[in-house]
Amino acid sequence: MKAIRISEFGLPKVMELKEIDRPIPESDEILVKVYASGINPVDLVVRAGSNAALSYNLNLPMTLGWDTAGVIEELGNEVTGFQKGDAVYGVPNFPGEGSYAEYVAAKASRFALKPYNICFNDAAGIPLAALTAWTAMFEFGKLKMGQRILIQGASGSVGGFAVQFAKSIGAYVIGTASADSFNYLREIGADELIDYKTQKFQDLVKEVDVVLEVSSVRDNNERIKSVKVLKNSGILVSVNTDFAFNEEVIHALDKKNCKGELSANQARTDWLEEIGRLIESGKVKVPQGKIFALNEAVEAHNLIESKSVNGKLILQVREQS
Repeated sequence: MKAIRISEFGLPKVMELKEIDRPIPESDEILVKVYASGINPVDLVVRAGSNAALSYNLNLPMTLGWDTAGVIEELGNEVTGFQKGDAVYGVPNFPGEGSYAEYVAAKASRFALKPYNICFNDAAGIPLAALTAWTAMFEFGKLKMGQRILIQGASGSVGGFAVQFAKSIGAYVIGTASADSFNYLREIGADELIDYKTQKFQDLVKEVDVVLEVSSVRDNNERIKSVKVLKNSGILVSVNTDFAFNEEVIHALDKKNCKGELSANQARTDWLEEIGRLIESGKVKVPQGKIFALNEAVEAHNLIESKSVNGKLILQVREQS
């Protein structure tokens, strides 16, 4: 099969289209015939080798990609709940062999049936970002109906899903973003918006139950400002697990009897099923991505690094009806 491989860490040019053996699924895995693979920021970090702790756990050569949609080709003998020919979406094993490939073998517990009302390309852009938002808000943030949440970085892939998931349970959503994203965020349900370029959220927001940090900014001084807008016993959740809370943040949290959580993504079938139902019901809209062919992976990574593109990029591996 064809796959995008890296044999060394570095610039996008280290990615090469190679012919490799098709993987064989373990007893608890499925073999997915890949139709599309999402491109995520973590792919660029892995390819560049820019996170020492992450790179330490990786074995080269390897295939990139941790977001995929396709059709089940084979099932391990312990897999239940799926059958050959099912259209699925999910997150391949990480660290491990990724989805920039014609086939990927992965834990069945990290996949669910693809929402019936969207194509493979759109489905491939969902799992990692959506599960990151879901894990952070509901597993760590314990967000409930009627609560108030401040989402920092609301216009990104994770933030956009977070806004919609929060609204789907009846939460009140405040988002920070640039003003040019306000129309989009209002369309998907944000109740209040703050322009992070011209406004100070700490002067405009108070008494929120949850602050969700999904922006790429890694600044503990900003986190202290976030603690100030929490109500007593509130929760600050960050998806930036590589950037720990410092002593000042921990002290500020303790003073208000608040919790601070670093939320690592959890890929689970039941959560993907819930997300799928929200998409099928129309309560969650899926943004369409810019499509590249598998052999255009270098071009796609170059485009992301040029910061001249908004939205999700998708590698289409196979033609779709």
